[in-house]
Formats: sequence, C-alpha cells, structure tokens
Amino acid sequence: MLMLAAIAALYNVIVFCVYAWDKLAARKGDWRVRESSLLWLAMLGGGIGALLAQRLLRHKTRKPPFKVVLPALFVVQILMATAALFGMENVLAVLQTLIPSVAAT
Repeated sequence: MLMLAAIAALYNVIVFCVYAWDKLAARKGDWRVRESSLLWLAMLGGGIGALLAQRLLRHKTRKPPFKVVLPALFVVQILMATAALFGMENVLAVLQTLIPSVAAT
C-alpha cells in the first residue's frame, strides 16, 4: 500500500511539473501542452497535482473545463484514496455526517 501511495504522489508531482512547464511556455510564447492532454493527466490520477498547479501557479483558472473538472477530480480522487485506505463504509459514514442527505448503503 505504501508503494502505491508513493507512485501516486510521484505521478502527481509529474502532473504538477507538466502544468508548470505549460505555464512557463504560455508566458514565453513557446509550444504548449494540449488542454485535452492536461485534462487526461488529471483524470488518470493526477487531479491533486493539477489542482495544486492551478491554484499555486494561477494556471488554467479561467478556462471552463478546468474550473469545474479539476476541483471535481480532486474530490473524487481523494474519496477513492480514502476508501482504498480506510474502507468504503468509513468514507460513507464521514460523508453522512458532513452531508446528512447522503443515503446510507
């Protein structure tokens, strides 16, 4: 489990670096990474790195897909990681305390 966490952390660092490189390229007028590629990197497990890059570097903050998709991916990926570590029942219990309308399963 620790190895998977390390791999996920490394992947998110790589995604953060790709977003940072794209931000630098945007400033310099150089070749850019396609938006679809940036979104796919986030969807394939790099949501945390992508959201951190968006917030810290102020990159892709006004583009419609990025304004909605990155925060949503962040939440979903955090919930999935929490479920993998602590079990889905615990995640649902926490969600029920936070959001009373979440149905118990």
